[in-house]
Amino acid sequence: MADELSKQASVRVVGPSEAAALKPETVTLDVVPLKPLPLFLLLSFLKGLWIALRWKPDVILAGSGLTAPIAWLLSKLCGARSAAYLHGLDITVNHSAYRRLWRPTFKKLDRVIVNSTPTQALAIAAGVSQNNISIVYPGVSLPKASQPAESIAAFKEKYGLTGKKILLSVGRLTTRKGLREFVEQALPTIVKAEPDAMLVVIGEAPKNSLGASIQTVESIQVQAEHSGVREQIRFLGVITDKALLTTAYEAADVHVFPVRHILNDPEGFGMVAIEAAAHGLPTVAFATGGVVDAVAEGQSGYLAKKNNYQDLSARTIELLQHPLLDENIRRFAQRFEWAKFGQTVAKALNPQ
Repeated sequence: MADELSKQASVRVVGPSEAAALKPETVTLDVVPLKPLPLFLLLSFLKGLWIALRWKPDVILAGSGLTAPIAWLLSKLCGARSAAYLHGLDITVNHSAYRRLWRPTFKKLDRVIVNSTPTQALAIAAGVSQNNISIVYPGVSLPKASQPAESIAAFKEKYGLTGKKILLSVGRLTTRKGLREFVEQALPTIVKAEPDAMLVVIGEAPKNSLGASIQTVESIQVQAEHSGVREQIRFLGVITDKALLTTAYEAADVHVFPVRHILNDPEGFGMVAIEAAAHGLPTVAFATGGVVDAVAEGQSGYLAKKNNYQDLSARTIELLQHPLLDENIRRFAQRFEWAKFGQTVAKALNPQ
């Protein structure tokens, strides 16, 4: 977001120290420690106040609901417009202090940007005027070219996947993402129908999450052992090499995204489904939260009934046996390219 907005305006970011590694060259970053959280909020406000009074910004934008009160208060002190980019959990988080002190701020902002139509509905239910809300889906980088066949073959050989039908899971191992439940309730059925199916997992349990509960690799392995599919899973850990991650996407046959429908813990969007589509990989997922905006039924994948693992298994088997057209999947992803994202955010911040 900061990178795209910096193509149209001067942008300064107040964020955690770890953000320095990701900072675009065109963006000025002022860092504060992320933990403990109260200190992060206090220092973010003080740093933001110093910048706002000296720099006189036109818009102060909170990257999530957590910093929305800071953006609103700073805007009042310096005469700027206020806005926040909200995800589903920003609105529904079950914390008494947050609900009393943070959520009411959303109604006071000049503009609220949400990441999906279900998040918009949550914002309206929280009292935000529909007239003040804009939907802006997260962006994606479109690959310039496909990976060489030799790279894909080498990837499969390295991880014992040659001749296999690959189910790929990419992302943090949290309770909401539901990988352990998928291994227990869906993978055995899929393997019975497609004995060559292999689940490849890229990611790990989050170490510094402020809210997400985790599922460890060990707990998933234990479940796989109990379900008789231990040999059908490969854990690759976190992959930071973009070329290698691209190779994994293009080597796979189906991206599985078994996000669970959990009350007060919604999936705001489902960015990884768009990343998969950008590489021509279809997604099978539950129709819950913002995932319904991230998967185009019959074009970029299939949506199963919420928490219905029998339906999820059937949809996955359908994709393995009858693949969708690669060009149709990629065409869907083109709607989310970063340039369009930046233009839409800028328009949302300046609706006139």
